[in-house]
Amino acid sequence: MPQGQPSVVPDDGLTTRQRRNRPLVVVHTGIGKGKSTAAFGLALRAWNQGWPIGVFQFVKSAKWKVGEENALRVLGASEQGGSVDWHKMGEGWSWIQRAPAEGEQTNEEKAREGWEQVKRDLAAETYRLYVLDEFAYLLHWGWIDVEEVVSVLRERPGTQHVVITGRNAPEQLLEYADLVTDMSKVKHPMDAGQKGQRGIEW
Repeated sequence: MPQGQPSVVPDDGLTTRQRRNRPLVVVHTGIGKGKSTAAFGLALRAWNQGWPIGVFQFVKSAKWKVGEENALRVLGASEQGGSVDWHKMGEGWSWIQRAPAEGEQTNEEKAREGWEQVKRDLAAETYRLYVLDEFAYLLHWGWIDVEEVVSVLRERPGTQHVVITGRNAPEQLLEYADLVTDMSKVKHPMDAGQKGQRGIEW
């Protein structure tokens, strides 16, 4: 299998193996489709390597069933690869801001609670791969401080990889991340009035 050759070899004192196995922060952003799908594709690779995986699903409703959730839960329970834990933190779509019922946490409070759990898991090295789905929205909205996020990611122990998805990822996160992909849109069925369909959007 071809393995990419780096165009630059930094003078950082690390061996090739040490540099190769360095934990990464990956960001999938942009207005195009496929940011979460690509992150879940990485989760499949991590599962195959036997890594424990933590998916933290922000913004999307806890009632909304994504196909990747069912597939990864089944794989995680199969004992043939890594374990998979799936956490749903958000409520409602990103473009719907519903008022909470009396005594109920706001979406912002739920999001912050989710981030606090991510921080605890990073400190405990609970997972080898973290998928923070739609997390970039929270940073863009100012619900969670991007400086705090970068600081936590910079100080995380061990060999924990973190994948963050969502539109409008802030520049400070993009500068810190090791791998950034901007999903651009050339064409989408919605442009022609077609709604999302099973097997494609969920």
